Amino acid sequence: MSKNNYLFTSESVSEGHPDKVCDRISDAVVDTFLAADPEARVACETLTTTNRIVLAGEVRGPTSLVNADGTVNKARIEEAARDCVKDIGYEQDGFHWKHAKVEIHLHAQSVDIAQGVDAGTGVDTEEGAGDQGIMFGFACRETEVLMPAPIYFSHEILRSLADARHSGADIGLGPDSKSQVTLQYENGKPVRATSVVVSTQHNDGLTGDDVSTIVMPHIKHVLPEGWMPSEDEIFINPTGNFVIGGPDGDCGLTGRKIIVDTYGGAAPHGGGAFSGKDPTKVDRSAAYISRYLAKNVVAAEIADKCTIQLAYAIGVSRPLSVYVDTHGTSDVDEDKLSKVLQGLVDLSPKGIRTHLGLNRPIYARTAAYGHFGRTPDGDGGFSWEKTDIADAIKREF
Repeated sequence: MSKNNYLFTSESVSEGHPDKVCDRISDAVVDTFLAADPEARVACETLTTTNRIVLAGEVRGPTSLVNADGTVNKARIEEAARDCVKDIGYEQDGFHWKHAKVEIHLHAQSVDIAQGVDAGTGVDTEEGAGDQGIMFGFACRETEVLMPAPIYFSHEILRSLADARHSGADIGLGPDSKSQVTLQYENGKPVRATSVVVSTQHNDGLTGDDVSTIVMPHIKHVLPEGWMPSEDEIFINPTGNFVIGGPDGDCGLTGRKIIVDTYGGAAPHGGGAFSGKDPTKVDRSAAYISRYLAKNVVAAEIADKCTIQLAYAIGVSRPLSVYVDTHGTSDVDEDKLSKVLQGLVDLSPKGIRTHLGLNRPIYARTAAYGHFGRTPDGDGGFSWEKTDIADAIKREF
């Protein structure tokens, strides 16, 4: 039997967290290539530490970015990396957008990988998946955006702090921060927060009380009325001073915050990271379409909760399995629901990209505050958050 009364916790990290700086840079490289060629291939990993940025990986793209000998246009890539760090707000002695050393070790994509993925050259005559793997999507009724409440509120607290910092309203804060929200569930529904943790980088000279005074209004603004925990369960910079932060305080790597990127641990995760990968990689595109399908199922009001798993093999265009679980919140036949979803959306790698319009430079914006639960943008960003097939699903049942 499932538990109905429990505590559940999720965390988030800000755009200035060392790992998120790396995600942002890797996704900016993806955007740079897709802006020049919608069919470009990118697998970019980034490492950051004290005044150093290192990029490595495989690419395939236009001659403006990839030279005939397989090397890349390093000046364009370096510019994109520095712009990310500048926009995040790092101008510190230990990590500065202008002064950090940038090393670029990107090279041409393996022909062995390319032949298995490109249309007409792999196992299938159609374009195959870029790798094997399993991907999950999830949606539930806990919030208006159909996301689990703990991760949603964790993101929103940090986003509120970041907006204030970028606007100049809270000039004492730095880019690096983390949050953690624990919610009380009764009868399977969240009813209040039992604890909140926020650790944020700040200017030298600010006291703990100063930081609390800055942060507390953001917590109160984000949590619903009546949800605030007691004062002794709100922990703001519990370790004390947090002046040295970001990559100067801790090494960062692309793809280390996959639970922050998705559902905060409230749903399964296939294990693949998103950032730095072009949309032919099913780690990214299939996770997006899984969320899209699950969200539309819940938006169709035929289930209160939905998990979807897709599985792929490298070079094979069709998914090996399409699993649907409504967690006992629906009376519909889940096998029929799986077939209905496959009839509405082509789940081949190319079909996913076409349906969601993924071959666009829309990825740098996904690198912080979650890939899901966001508002679709007019230029195609966060297209997987649309609920445009909900009516079609509802009609089938």
